[in-house]
Formats: sequence, C-alpha cells, structure tokens
Amino acid sequence: MSPTPLSTIAAHLDTLLATETTPDYPHALNGVQLEHRGPVQRVAVSVDISQRVIEGTIAAGANLLIVHHGMFWNGAQRIQGRYYRRLASLLSHDIAVYAAHLPLDAHATLGNSTLLADQLGLVVTGGFAQHQHIFCGVRGESDEPTAALLDRVRAFSTAHEHTLVATPFAAERRTKRWAICSGAGAGHDTLREAQAQGIDTLIVGEGPHWSAVDADDLGIVIAYAGHYATETLGVQALGHDLATTFGLPWSFIAAPTGL
Repeated sequence: MSPTPLSTIAAHLDTLLATETTPDYPHALNGVQLEHRGPVQRVAVSVDISQRVIEGTIAAGANLLIVHHGMFWNGAQRIQGRYYRRLASLLSHDIAVYAAHLPLDAHATLGNSTLLADQLGLVVTGGFAQHQHIFCGVRGESDEPTAALLDRVRAFSTAHEHTLVATPFAAERRTKRWAICSGAGAGHDTLREAQAQGIDTLIVGEGPHWSAVDADDLGIVIAYAGHYATETLGVQALGHDLATTFGLPWSFIAAPTGL
C-alpha cells in the first residue's frame, strides 16, 4: 500500500461512476466536496455524513470519507452549530469528502439496487426507476412465494437494524415480476412504472403512507426494506474497488438510522 493523491482517486471514481454525465439533484454535488492536504492513507465509506460518522472515520485512521448522501444533502446551510462542528472536525483531521448519489445508484455493477438483487438471489434482466436517461433501480422475473422472497428481504433489513414493513398479501401469493429501487423508492413515478411493466412485487428503502394505500389498489406488494439499509451496499463496493485498484485499506462506518 502506498499513499495516493486525492486527485488520482477522484479521477478514477469520476470515470468509474460517470459523475459528469449522470443527472442528479442539485444538492447532491457528486465528486469531491472537500479537499485535504493528503495524500490518502486510508478510506472510510458510509451512507450519510454526520458527527458520528466523522468520529468513526477519525477512529479508523482514514483521511478520505466516501458517502452516498453528501455534506449538502439538506441544501445550503449556515456554517454554525452541527454544521460547523462537522466541518471543523473534517478540517482539523485533514479528511477529504467524496459523494456519489445517483451515479452510484445507477451503476451497472456497483449500484445499490443491483447489489441488493444479488444478495437476495434475484437475476436482473433490466432497469427500473427511470430518471431522465438513467435507471436508478433494477427489475427481473422469478416464480416463487412472495413470503419466501420477503423472508430474505427481512433478514437483510434486520442485519442493518431495520424492521421490514410490507403491504398485505395472501399467503398463497407468488412473485412473478419484481423491481428494486433503493432509498426513497416508492414514489408516484416508480408506482406508475411498476404498473406499466406488470411488476407485482416492489422492494424499496422507504416510501410515503399513500404508496402503501395505492399499492393495495394496484395489486402490488411493496416491501419497505429501509432507506439506510438498502444504501449500504454501493459505498462498500466502492471501498472494495479502491482496495483493488490502489491497494488502500478501507473501513465501513456503520450509522444506522432505523429508517
């Protein structure tokens, strides 16, 4: 292992994730959000940035933090209170921050939904949850009892300290066409898309109350597997990638939200 300049790692991740050409929300600010003196000695990855995550990064001896939801997820904020404490901790320990939101969700092999499908033993046959010209989720076909599939989803959620919630279904129901969209995946667009594609089982991170009401009318079972839980996979895949590419050690900083 040899120290690597932040610029080298950022160029690699920007190319890998196509950050320049992947559409996203303005506050995502994909790429390097905070520079440091460097070079990078060790990497930490996490879903969100918080004081708990920053302290975990410091304890791990890392000086590059890669997150899915970046420093500006709540939009522009005055640098005071908790925002000042976060920034002061990062600067005083020379920790750089890199964020990857939809570029990570949409990645063909490192995406959160793709990796969740792999963990659940599901075979991806296409994209789902279209956002402009990209797909943030995945879909596929199967033929198994819905209860059996949700047992596997429940085990995954429980491992990340989330209690699975699913809309009601008959005991004999079978899943024939499924889709996964990590994070806040149960929106108006995804439900319309699910209906149009004949999806009968939708696995998401979270969704509003009305999504469960509408799903019942549409004949779709929605499994709310946890926003945090479903987005732990992509950042860990980036940690593995940097270890393989640059020989950098890395740590996953767990900070479950319960949501």
